[in-house]
Amino acid sequence: MAEPFKNLINAALVRQAAAHLRRSHPAFDGAAFTAEATRGLEALEMKQRTMHIATALEHALPADFDAAARALEAALAPAAESEDLAQMRMGDAGLAGWILWPVGEFVVRRGMAHPRRSLEVLHALTMRFSAEFAIRPFIATHPELAFATLARWARDRNPHVRRLASEGSRPRLPWGMRLNALVIDPSPALPLLRALQDDPSEYVRRSVANHLNDIAKDHPGLLADWLAQHLPGAGAERRALLRHASRTLIKQGDARVLAAWGLGGRLRGQANLTVKPARIALGEAVQLTLSLRSTARTAQVLHIDYAVHHVKANGGTSPKVFKGWHVTLAPREARTLQRQHAVRPVTTRVYHPGRHRVVVQVNGQPVAEAAFTLRV
Repeated sequence: MAEPFKNLINAALVRQAAAHLRRSHPAFDGAAFTAEATRGLEALEMKQRTMHIATALEHALPADFDAAARALEAALAPAAESEDLAQMRMGDAGLAGWILWPVGEFVVRRGMAHPRRSLEVLHALTMRFSAEFAIRPFIATHPELAFATLARWARDRNPHVRRLASEGSRPRLPWGMRLNALVIDPSPALPLLRALQDDPSEYVRRSVANHLNDIAKDHPGLLADWLAQHLPGAGAERRALLRHASRTLIKQGDARVLAAWGLGGRLRGQANLTVKPARIALGEAVQLTLSLRSTARTAQVLHIDYAVHHVKANGGTSPKVFKGWHVTLAPREARTLQRQHAVRPVTTRVYHPGRHRVVVQVNGQPVAEAAFTLRV
């Protein structure tokens, strides 16, 4: 069994952090901090661990925020060279990696009255891990200062800082505080996305794609307008970004977005779906076989997804769309596509027994369906 994700923040990490903070600030009581931060830590989930350690930092660092900020900055490891967050780990060089999540929470709690100084600290933190969670309360509370700062950061030489300009201002960042003002009106963030969508770093561009996809969930017309403006003549890297940004609306069959990608037409032909076996237990898989036959005299570009309508506790169903195939079907061509779909336990879904419909969508339109029965 895989190691629980929460164990990335652990007692050993606390002890290492105490040593680095003691080095940067000799008055720091490392023993008291370690005792408080590790007390009951094992029983907590990941975000609870973050908040628990942040509280210990509040008690151990200087009451003066600028003095606390200097101590934290002096304890940091050199800025990361890798763009992979998973590779950012604490070692002998100083604070880095997952311990900086609680450090960022400390900055939120103690630095909100000192926003300019706090943003300086977050600029330093994000080059050693990420400050995408910590910056969000500052965007909500000090939006004018925050967006002026993010505009400068979008031109920073460090890709982690440029990524933060996009990732930190996403309206619906997973695990992060929802920025309700940007859910309602995302326009303050749009200049950042324009500046970053052709960034030389794929790591930064992926954040821009996810940000645009967030916006599309509430403002589909805005993404359609963005495609109309930025897709014509786009190079391969921008096209990949915009395609990833379009994924939710493509799955939903949004007419304008499908048309932008040349996927607006209905299937001209027949489709048949079979699902085998007809009954499975949780942890097993079904095989989806989709047979297509074109009746058209010209080629058809087809974006194919499938939705599994999971049974809910009340007997109703809830669809979840899965990525299928992207094919060009030649005139009069017959083609068979196959896919294994496993029904495995996951933390984000509770499975219930019953008949699960599988509906295939071609260019956003349902064309065929079948079903299987799940035993739990």
